[in-house]
Amino acid sequence: MKLRVCQGVSGIILVTMVTSFMLVYNSSSGDRSSSSLASSSSSSPSSSSSHRLDAPRLPTSTLTGYTSVMDRKPLRMHCRTCSLVTSSGQLTGSKRGEEIDRSECVIRMNDAPSIGYQQDVGWRTSLRVIAHSSLQRVLQSRQELFNVSQDTVFIFWGPSSCMRRDGKGHVYNNLRLLNQLLPKLKIYIISWLKMMKFDELFKKETGIDRKTSNSWLSTGWFTMAIALELCDRINVYGMVPPDFCRSSSQPSVPYHYYEPSGPKECSMYLSHERSRRGSHHRFITEKMVFANWARTLNVHFYQPDWEPAALIPSMNSSYTPSPAGS
Repeated sequence: MKLRVCQGVSGIILVTMVTSFMLVYNSSSGDRSSSSLASSSSSSPSSSSSHRLDAPRLPTSTLTGYTSVMDRKPLRMHCRTCSLVTSSGQLTGSKRGEEIDRSECVIRMNDAPSIGYQQDVGWRTSLRVIAHSSLQRVLQSRQELFNVSQDTVFIFWGPSSCMRRDGKGHVYNNLRLLNQLLPKLKIYIISWLKMMKFDELFKKETGIDRKTSNSWLSTGWFTMAIALELCDRINVYGMVPPDFCRSSSQPSVPYHYYEPSGPKECSMYLSHERSRRGSHHRFITEKMVFANWARTLNVHFYQPDWEPAALIPSMNSSYTPSPAGS
């Protein structure tokens, strides 16, 4: 959806919300053990023995551009296999939950819940990528936020006006306050320089300048790009191919699996893609890029299960994730 102008969350409201569940957070159990690792077979994410339970864990990698709110240190994280769980209604009734949780890391977006939907989307969350405009909704979903493993990493993205550290970045200020009240939370923000690189990547892959075309990159764009840096293999759940909405015979599903009465997925994709007024996401253009990346990188799509066909004209497919620490 179209992102709104940067809006701060009142510090008083934030303090009230946080203090109401500090006891819940501080009394929660210690770190949960990692689930069994998913396989790296391209035909099924659970049919290979290359990632066995007794396999030694690889050392964590330093990912530049993701800075801790508390100590400004870079993110150190690495996963052999990742389940990237979209918020799509395609996941409703899928019963993919156990399969998703078998990956070493599970990645979710914004305030998408797992509680109540575990059978379809799993329950584990290793990383949650959140738009600045979703901060308030995430705080309101405090039970979901704090019932997950305390190992969960939260990465927030937003324009520099929201994230600046000079006292004028409203989102940063509230994240800082939140982290002071709950120091166990692992909260990171994407640096201004890294945000510029995401813009450059979009232009390189599509030939479209984000600003002049009035395009907002989606949380899905940031999440996929982050996953390419973080994961050796990415299993994406709930993402349709770029030409999916061209066919009127496709079943209509909600844009979000947790909002069954909300807007329909294809209606959302098409209206944003076709709009030339104001700033909109280019969901279908982004999916064309993801399909091209999957031709050369270890990215696989499930629910629906599909593989990219021939190279899509006018698209580049030369993206290579930056080495850790670059």
